[in-house]
Amino acid sequence: MISLERFLQRRQALLAKMVPGSAALIFAAPEVMRSNDTEYPFRQSSDFWYFTGFNEPQALLVLIKSDENHNHSVLFNRVRDPAAETWSGRRLGQEAAPDKLGVDRALPWNDIGDQLHLLLNGLDVVYHAQGEYAHADTLVFSALDKLRRGFRQHLSAPDTLTDWRPWVHEMRLFKDADEIELLRRAGKISALAHTRAMQTCRPGLFEYQLEGEIQHEFNRHGARFPSYNTIVGAGVNGCILHYTENESEMRDGDLVLIDAGCEFHGYAGDITRTFPVNGKFSPAQRAIYDIVLACLNRSLELFRPGISIREVNDEVVRIMVTGLVELGILEGDVDTLIAEEVHRQFYMHGLGHWLGLDVHDVGHYGTPSRDRVLEPGMVLTVEPGLYIAPGCRRARAVSRHWYPNRR
Repeated sequence: MISLERFLQRRQALLAKMVPGSAALIFAAPEVMRSNDTEYPFRQSSDFWYFTGFNEPQALLVLIKSDENHNHSVLFNRVRDPAAETWSGRRLGQEAAPDKLGVDRALPWNDIGDQLHLLLNGLDVVYHAQGEYAHADTLVFSALDKLRRGFRQHLSAPDTLTDWRPWVHEMRLFKDADEIELLRRAGKISALAHTRAMQTCRPGLFEYQLEGEIQHEFNRHGARFPSYNTIVGAGVNGCILHYTENESEMRDGDLVLIDAGCEFHGYAGDITRTFPVNGKFSPAQRAIYDIVLACLNRSLELFRPGISIREVNDEVVRIMVTGLVELGILEGDVDTLIAEEVHRQFYMHGLGHWLGLDVHDVGHYGTPSRDRVLEPGMVLTVEPGLYIAPGCRRARAVSRHWYPNRR
């Protein structure tokens, strides 16, 4: 669990980056309709969660920096409503919010149209993630418009509207000890789910039955939801990178790929494994799998602070191409094949990505080739893969790797 003290530290870190006479507006995610009058399970905005740990829609955190020595926080959130709570669950309300969330004041969400512009009056800069949520843009622009038209009431609009996301996403890239522990737990639960699926799998089952086993194991350990849509692809389905139909029967002699991770207290697991439906690799399947496994093991040896994803990926590509030449799948000089990127027909994605509150977590990679030098606190996946079609046999192994802060 992330402590209230940690959430307050994050807010202070953001306030320290803000100029005097400014406010940061961080909106909660809206509910999303599934069909007619039913909603998808609510999933909070990762950025809003990062600063609050508050899991309700219709909320806004306002951080106001008056000068270098004075700042305060205001939360807009839903009012307590016994009738609504009978139907849709408990609400925090305004009275409990200051102690529970560490804010200075809490105001009703329905008052935001009358109050937000007053909080922004006289400030010079507003930090807002424009374009993220349409309703948020409407509220912010309405507040600014009231200020611009209110000169007779001695109202003054900020001169600058700018985005807080570059700062916040750089902050989120570096995980603290509490976050790393939650990521470890998400990874452990995800691994247990994969193991359960392997133990259950046999010819004649359907992909969705393995999906059910995975979800059961997630739930059994307190992770209600996957961190992304679970992929169970048997046979040719394993060559579709984001296959989610999970509807086919698994046949004797096929491989099955499972790409699944749980979400635990907001933090994502992400593991992919490929194995034979009948429990035994054919010689051809094993040969390809062993190349991918060698890539994974070498990656885990190389990843450490001071190296980049690109440098490790270059080593992985060499192992792949060398192995494919030895098997006769590729022909030619290894260096020439690498220079011509012939491997891209079999390995068409990157080696890994940041992992955190989002499965494809935020943070800059440097250049498109991902040459940013890794530092302690960054967390990333390691996922080399080979996809060979026609008669697809996909060998893929995915792990997680992180760099705890060292003193």
